Amino acid sequence: MSKIVVALGGNALGKSPEEQLELVKHTATSLIGLVVEGHKIVVSHGNGPQVGAINLGMNFAAEHDQTAAFPFPECGAMSQGYIGYHLQQSLQNELHQRWMNKDVVSLVTQVEVDPTDPAFQNPTKPVGSFYSKEDAQRIEHEKGYVFKEDAGRGYRQVVPSPLPKSIIELNSISELFENDNLVIAGGGGGVPVVKTDGCLKGVPAVIDKDRSSALLASDLDADQLIILTTVDDVYINYGQTDQKVLRDLSIQEAQNYIDEGQFAAGSMLPKIEACMGFVNAGDNRSALITSLDHLDEALAGKVGTLITKTGALVK
Repeated sequence: MSKIVVALGGNALGKSPEEQLELVKHTATSLIGLVVEGHKIVVSHGNGPQVGAINLGMNFAAEHDQTAAFPFPECGAMSQGYIGYHLQQSLQNELHQRWMNKDVVSLVTQVEVDPTDPAFQNPTKPVGSFYSKEDAQRIEHEKGYVFKEDAGRGYRQVVPSPLPKSIIELNSISELFENDNLVIAGGGGGVPVVKTDGCLKGVPAVIDKDRSSALLASDLDADQLIILTTVDDVYINYGQTDQKVLRDLSIQEAQNYIDEGQFAAGSMLPKIEACMGFVNAGDNRSALITSLDHLDEALAGKVGTLITKTGALVK
């Protein structure tokens, strides 16, 4: 029996509630397959498209005097509930169909960040909708948001992406996990909070969910971190005629490829770095990167990229 943290990519969960619910039904089958084999799992997930949609809707309503303005941390918490509800329901249904008696719980998770993190001085993560320059300047003046021009398509609000320091609800997650519950936690990287005068306070930021998932996996002393995304494998020379699949990867090999600039900063690089950090922080750990659609094949060693300290395949 292994302890596994599975991180689902927000972009792999679809663009609408209907699409997401259909996708997580398939995901639930694979995840419960892990449970059937005797593994204990915690599920985390991204929330990029989902929190953007929530933030957009809330901002639109507020700008038309229909509701009060909702700060970004609250939108992140809403996305945890929305995605967690779909995952929880699908996992419960799959357990019921297999006549398995196990509780599933979604836990709204806060993650502490450092208020002096350099990311707060350089917001880079775009969220929400596009605005004209005039509207962006008006909202900046009224609400103090930061906007940046985005690839000629208009101006978008940008928020910082600080590194995760600690998971506030770790004790609760660990207790549920150790008592054989199936836990969904750390959604969207967690709601970012800072400690001020001993009290927690939400901050408008987005924590990379792969880094938070790696931290959660390390804190739970998990055996494996699985990152599910939109591609089956990690490649070098991606998109070129000589692209090559990386099936097994050591920490040193991964670092060499990073030094070569093989992994894109906005997509595969943080996943590789999160896996390296988790694997390096303990003994006999492995990390697997593959697609949401082909988890079963990846677990059988047919697709996916497995990262270990030495690069040797871990059974």
